[in-house]
Amino acid sequence: MTDLNKSPEKIAGMFDAIAGNYDFLNHLLSAGIDKRWRRKAIRSLRLTGRETVLDLCTGTADLALAAIDATPGAGRVLGVDFAGAMLRVGLEKSRARALTNRLTLVRGDAANIPAATSSADAATVAFGIRNVQNTQRGCDELFRVLKPGGRLAVLEFAIPTTPGVRAAYLWYFNQVLPRIGKIVSRHNAAYGYLPASVGAFATPDEFVTILRQSGFVDIKADPLTFGIVYLYTARHP
Repeated sequence: MTDLNKSPEKIAGMFDAIAGNYDFLNHLLSAGIDKRWRRKAIRSLRLTGRETVLDLCTGTADLALAAIDATPGAGRVLGVDFAGAMLRVGLEKSRARALTNRLTLVRGDAANIPAATSSADAATVAFGIRNVQNTQRGCDELFRVLKPGGRLAVLEFAIPTTPGVRAAYLWYFNQVLPRIGKIVSRHNAAYGYLPASVGAFATPDEFVTILRQSGFVDIKADPLTFGIVYLYTARHP
């Protein structure tokens, strides 16, 4: 049985162990569709080019960089993650593109985001909110850091409800993906944790309720790619 212990130390250690192969596996296992999901999330923020964006659970900073690459893009991005090796990969990408003046990467916990109250114009999370030990606490922190009127975009996996799609997805997610992930990353647990954590995470309706309880309004849950991923959008009132 897969260990779903979500203590910051356990999750950070797991992601640190696969940091070197993380980007390659993301693109391989999603057939490159993950890039499209990220662009759609950034478009939902309706950036003007002046905003400060917080990217929580930033990992190797793919979504943070997508926010800068958008037209118009973010003026500045603060990426927060508790996995130091993942952040180092993100920093290498930022330096290679001479973007360190616009992208700041900080090690920190989603339960206590290292950012001032009402300091971000927009916030994002890509495939990380399910790894937060206390989902409600993480959403409360996102609400705290956002300015009034600030927009939130969250990408997260879900289990499709359409019968045929659901069966194919569960077969791929539970049988194929963990084996490929294990071979490439040489890590036994990480890609077994992924499908287990998705199955244990809140349903779309439940996550919408969590966002509402944190204080967000105008909440939407839009299924992407047959419902294997959801884009949640919301606004700080």
